[in-house]
Amino acid sequence: MKIWDRILAVFVIVLWGINFTVIKFGVNEMSPMLLVAFRYVFAALPAIFFVKRPDTSWKYIVAYGMTVGVGQFSCLFYAENIGMPAGIASVVLQSQAFFTILLAGALFQEKIRAGQIAGLIVAGAGLFFISGNIGTHGSAAIPGVAFFLTVIAALFWGISNIIVRYASREAEAQGKNLNMFSMVIWSSLVPPFPMLAAAVIIGKPVLVWQQLSHINASAAFSILYLALLATLIGYGLWSTLLAKYPAGKVAPLSLLVPVVGLITAQIVLKEKLTTIQWVGGLIIILGLLISNFSHRLRKCINQS
Repeated sequence: MKIWDRILAVFVIVLWGINFTVIKFGVNEMSPMLLVAFRYVFAALPAIFFVKRPDTSWKYIVAYGMTVGVGQFSCLFYAENIGMPAGIASVVLQSQAFFTILLAGALFQEKIRAGQIAGLIVAGAGLFFISGNIGTHGSAAIPGVAFFLTVIAALFWGISNIIVRYASREAEAQGKNLNMFSMVIWSSLVPPFPMLAAAVIIGKPVLVWQQLSHINASAAFSILYLALLATLIGYGLWSTLLAKYPAGKVAPLSLLVPVVGLITAQIVLKEKLTTIQWVGGLIIILGLLISNFSHRLRKCINQS
């Protein structure tokens, strides 16, 4: 990978790592459902007028928007709203990799490697350590509902990856390639309507109107960061890198996102994690590394 492309990759990782702290700012100022809706309104408009629709069926575009926007981010935003620490959320959400592996094995009969199983077990141990603070008191406490909502968000992310796999296969069958940046833009049309409805149902119309009419600088910053930086610029650059290099060289770099997420939350939000939470987070990252790189290490050993 060229030096400039490495810089771009690091830039995206930083954007996505900071994203969790920005979400915390946003949900402290407005309804999490309303924040999700605004994120996708500004992600879709006006970009949709300049980006061609992805070469796949509408059913996949809608399904992707429902799983990522409605499923993943509504759960994540609400979890942070009710007390999930931003740094821990950035780590727990990476369990999506294991949901993806399990779902791909079940739906596509993909062989699950021994290293992936080992990584899954190690990451599960990390989740166990983190969950030890559920229901405790103090600055490092994690509300049980918030923790499990974050895990559900990871599950929805894993499901969305499977939807992308189906969409990619359809495009390939037509002799085309699925443009993920285009997929992100067009699927952004889906979440605003159900999220606005959820905001009204949960918070009542009067409260929603009050939030809409009193959007402050912090809420506006969160909306624009999530829509423009984390979504459009982040996915745009990431898609560009994936188009230039093999996925095996680019995708593993995303493992650095929770590292940035933890550091940012520590510096900006002054989040205080217990030793057990730090150990749990590091174990999850170790599990991800084992799952992603164990087969490469085995190949190197066999070749030597």
